[in-house]
Amino acid sequence: MNAKLNYNVAVLPGDGIGPEVTAEAVRVLNALVTPRFAFTELSVGAGQYLRSGDPLPPETLKQISQQDAVLLGAMGLPNVRWPTGVEMTPQLDMREELDLYCGLRPIYLYHGEDSPLRRRYAGDIDLLIVRESTEGLFSGRKRACDYEAEAAEDRLLITRKGAERVIRAAFQQARRRKKHVTLVDKANVLPSMAYFRKVFDGLALEYTDIETSRVYVDAAALYLVQRPQMFDVIVTENMFGDILSDLAAGLVGGMGMAPSADIGDHYAVFQPSHGSAPDIARRGLANPVATILSAAMMLDWLGVGDAATRIRTAVRTIFADPNARTRDMGGTLSTAQMADAIIGALP
Repeated sequence: MNAKLNYNVAVLPGDGIGPEVTAEAVRVLNALVTPRFAFTELSVGAGQYLRSGDPLPPETLKQISQQDAVLLGAMGLPNVRWPTGVEMTPQLDMREELDLYCGLRPIYLYHGEDSPLRRRYAGDIDLLIVRESTEGLFSGRKRACDYEAEAAEDRLLITRKGAERVIRAAFQQARRRKKHVTLVDKANVLPSMAYFRKVFDGLALEYTDIETSRVYVDAAALYLVQRPQMFDVIVTENMFGDILSDLAAGLVGGMGMAPSADIGDHYAVFQPSHGSAPDIARRGLANPVATILSAAMMLDWLGVGDAATRIRTAVRTIFADPNARTRDMGGTLSTAQMADAIIGALP
């Protein structure tokens, strides 16, 4: 997108710790001074369902689509479920309704002591998971399940269009990084994954400047723990990306350090990878860094990369001190205190 001075951003605080972490991300964005933002707060999530019977009202979705970008906190509560037994997931509905097919999950280690892999050092883990976000094993998630039946099944859908566009997005991301893409699949067992690999192999011929690897998902889980530095950009199916994103987040300090973006051709939503964590809601314990880094990703997408760099530089400065951590990472800073520290470190 072309950069400008003013942006309209929809803020969806959501449930649990969502309101707390989005409030701190908004404070950081306002502290930048330039660019300026007009924030529109909208109610979406399990709480909205309890109030209105719809976690993502059509009028709200329309308002969301009229903004320059969307900053989302966290959605869903374990005890608020559809009659089918699954949780409310309006964030998935938005991905499908707005065609946000490209899920970006950057994984970066700021300080070696934050990783359970103590032999690793800051910067040694630096990878990007590109997750297809509109089909895959999630494609049948709205089907009703007969709990009295003798069996249940889900469908793993891979379309040529869906595979091609997310794979192209991965190659384009790699051109901005270390020029290597790893396809993660299960092509040795699943025909849909063999199809996904065939599409990948065909497109790789168009990106001769990018090195490629192909790794089965079970091996990828192993290698992420043993030698995460081998990865640059990983492209994979929806469910595999969902699982590997959490594993990778665990290598760099946990879900509070895992930002994300869901991007389409016309719209984009930016949110932390973590859930709503209702057990610590309204206690000032949540780590806001993933949401703040998601806001930086939003700035990149809006075309104001200099502002995004300022946020990441501030986070890097704060995390150089191993004592500056929230409770989830063994520190004592509250949600607001972490945001205060980042604001104070903005260059």
